[in-house]
Amino acid sequence: MLVVGVCSLKGGVGKTSVTLGLASAALERGLRTLVVDLDPQGDSTMALGTVAGQGDVSTVLDAPSPQAVTAATAPSSWAEDGLDVLVGSERSVLHDRIDDSDVHRLRDALSWVSGYDLVLIDCPPSLGGLTRTGLAACDRAVVVTEPGLFAVMAVGRAMRTIDELRRGPAPSLQPLGIVVNRVRARSVEQAYRLQELQTLYGPLVLTPSVPERAALQQAQGAAQPVHVWPGAAAAELADVFDQLLDRALRAPRR
Repeated sequence: MLVVGVCSLKGGVGKTSVTLGLASAALERGLRTLVVDLDPQGDSTMALGTVAGQGDVSTVLDAPSPQAVTAATAPSSWAEDGLDVLVGSERSVLHDRIDDSDVHRLRDALSWVSGYDLVLIDCPPSLGGLTRTGLAACDRAVVVTEPGLFAVMAVGRAMRTIDELRRGPAPSLQPLGIVVNRVRARSVEQAYRLQELQTLYGPLVLTPSVPERAALQQAQGAAQPVHVWPGAAAAELADVFDQLLDRALRAPRR
């Protein structure tokens, strides 16, 4: 299975929205998918309409085991079958202080997972133990940003973190690329920042970018995949996430 981490070192850029868009595209394609909600805010768990069971991602990180993973995994209300969630928990913040000697815990837990084509890890919007734990479990990492000054600066920190993990506890980790979210076609400032990203990172800037459309938030607020949300804007977004998923699936699988 392919394990993709979705990360950002700046909050508010739509990291969870990108995770959910990719999950929607995977569901539409018939790929069995597991979303791992590492963000203590638990937004992916809520938007995917998941009801917590006997465990959550925090209990998995406390003591990884097949039983802990099973207890922490619950189906999404988006579909009758094919999309599950490793349930998020505010308690996962307790693991944000772990050092690299324990960064393998999620990777170990996912080694007991089977039957999925794709795993999407929604990392916290910070550079701490949780994010490093999430990325260390991945084959590929997606860095989400928006075309603004501070968000672009955070991309550099994220890319350095990925490179550091590759040289240390996660030698198989590779950057998939940078997803630029909430793009407004007529913004001069955004056009400048997009050009800046292209200059700095070249082909790592994934295309197409994700346009700013209210349909994305509307679908998430209704706990529905964007691929089934009505309207031209939702169809445009669905096509974007389909193309981004294509790029991810071209990465080598475990």
